Amino acid sequence: MALSIKRKRMMLVVLGGVVCGMVGLSFAAVPLYDLFCSVTGFGGTTQTADAAPAAVGERVMAVRFNSDVAGDVPWHFKPAQRQVNLRVGEVGLAFFTATNQSRETILGSATFNVTPLKAGIYFNKVDCFCFEEQLLRPGESAELPVTFFIDPEIINDRNLDDVTTITLSYTFFNQGEEALKSYLGEEARLASGELNGETKRN
Repeated sequence: MALSIKRKRMMLVVLGGVVCGMVGLSFAAVPLYDLFCSVTGFGGTTQTADAAPAAVGERVMAVRFNSDVAGDVPWHFKPAQRQVNLRVGEVGLAFFTATNQSRETILGSATFNVTPLKAGIYFNKVDCFCFEEQLLRPGESAELPVTFFIDPEIINDRNLDDVTTITLSYTFFNQGEEALKSYLGEEARLASGELNGETKRN
C-alpha cells in the first residue's frame, strides 16, 4: 500500500515535470522558429545587414513590391514604385505610402516576406520601416522607406539560377488598444523629458 502511494506520488511529480516542460517549450517555440527562419530564409524570411557588400555583381535582377493590410487596419497602403532593377550587391531604395482613412489613431506593425521563398536567404534589408511600429492618427499619411540589396552570393547557388524577379511583400496588422496606449504613453514621456530639458537649458 505504502509502495503504491509512493509510486503515485512519483508519477504525479513526473507528470508535473512533463507539463511544465511542455509549457516552457511552447513559449520558446515562437522565438526559436523566428530564429530558424531568419538564419535559413525559410518561408521567404528576409535577412538584415549593417551595410552593403563591398562588391557589386553583373547579374541584374528585378525587385517588385506588394502591399496589403489586415481587415482591421483602415489604411491605404501602397508602394510608390512597382518595380526596381538592380545588380546583385547594389543597394536599392524603395518607398511605400500609408494613409489612415479612419477616425481613430492606429498603431500598425508590418510583417514581410519575399517570393520565391527560396530567395529569402539572399534578400537583405539594411534599414526598413518594418523594423519599428508605425503610428498614424486620423487622416495622417507617412512615407515609409526600405533600403535593401540582394546578396551577390546568389550567383553561386544553382538552385536560384531560374530566379530573375523577387517580390517583396508587406502586410500591416493592428497592434491593438493596449499596445497603442503603451506607445502613446512612452511618446508623451519622451516629449515631456525633452520639454523639461529645453526649460533647464533656457
